[in-house]
Amino acid sequence: MTQLSTQVSTLIATMLWLLCQAHLLQGQTPGRPAPAPAPAPTQTDQSPVLLAHYMPWYTARPFSDHWGWHWTMNHFDPTQIINGQPRIASKYQPLIGPYDSGDPDVLEYHLLLMKLAGIDGVIVDWYGLTDFRDYALLHTNTTRLLQQCERLRMKFVICYEDQTIPALVEAGRITANNRIAHAVAEINWLAQYWFRSGSYLKLDDKPVLLSFGHTGLTATEWSQCLQQLTKPVSYFSQDFRRDGAVGGFGWPAPQVGLLQVDRFLQEATKWPACIPAAFPRFDDIYQEAGTGNGYPQLPDDSGRTFQSTLTKALDSRSRIIQIATWNDWGEGTQIEPSREFQYRDLQYLQSIRYAPQQGPTVNDLRLPLRLLQLRKSAGTPETRQALDQIAQQLSRNELQPARDNLDLLK
Repeated sequence: MTQLSTQVSTLIATMLWLLCQAHLLQGQTPGRPAPAPAPAPTQTDQSPVLLAHYMPWYTARPFSDHWGWHWTMNHFDPTQIINGQPRIASKYQPLIGPYDSGDPDVLEYHLLLMKLAGIDGVIVDWYGLTDFRDYALLHTNTTRLLQQCERLRMKFVICYEDQTIPALVEAGRITANNRIAHAVAEINWLAQYWFRSGSYLKLDDKPVLLSFGHTGLTATEWSQCLQQLTKPVSYFSQDFRRDGAVGGFGWPAPQVGLLQVDRFLQEATKWPACIPAAFPRFDDIYQEAGTGNGYPQLPDDSGRTFQSTLTKALDSRSRIIQIATWNDWGEGTQIEPSREFQYRDLQYLQSIRYAPQQGPTVNDLRLPLRLLQLRKSAGTPETRQALDQIAQQLSRNELQPARDNLDLLK
């Protein structure tokens, strides 16, 4: 019965993806026309691909009918307003307020912000296909995000949360003997669907795949899994290079401190490739939420933590760099604009990713918010069509027409 349930859940998820792809081909993505096919992104040695680690796990009213755990942690109530701000599970407040990860308007806002700051795409936390806990919702939200990446000409990569596998074993959804087969089936599903997208990032002609953490499959199990895939991948494991991996990817280590950045980069010189991490701080809410003791703080240092970790990542000459994170509000590692920091980190990114007078300006970082606000108030089909055109102009870096059209819609 457990294997049958997993197969049924996988079939449902596959049918959902096929339906969504059909909408894309027909230009029927909800509220959005289909774009021209995006050119397949390929990584070159000329400049690094800069990707932001993205969490698709937020549920919020009024888009959904309830507030999800990542805004409440079963402790905070976002309907309570304190000092003018909703009480959420974070020490910081999103500039647009707490949002829903399934909202296509919010996904558009995030991706256009990234593009204007010089970020090339996202690495998305993915919990697999099984309908267990909130995995199915995360899969749905990830599907919507990847559709928006295709529409807005952004790259994407999957970071597989293989900690889901022991959780499924413990719940009796799969057997312990089926751990490797389960992972193989999920990655083969990715190969059949998402890896084929023109937006999916490839390294040395193989799709890039990350796995997060060290409590899922063992190193031996991952080696066996990689050997059984239908198509090879450019696989990166967290913090160190497992057997069969191209290399490792970095991550904030609050219990070690900023020295971990130098240790990772030194070790990575022995690998064929690595994905170093840049991050602004680590300042979690776990102790206040009553979910644990929390972790030591990595200070923001008035933006210098982000600037120094990004500089070291760029100096490594790695072909891919990860920003950790775009929007993990619970751990305080976000560079998404906030009430506290505004656009500070995106302005810094923009200053080093675009040559002066040859790209978006600091003021252009405000354009996605204007677009989002107009989306939420748009009433007529003509207005929505005009907003779709502006989004496409921003995605193509046609900045002056986008500015002019936004001014017309004030």
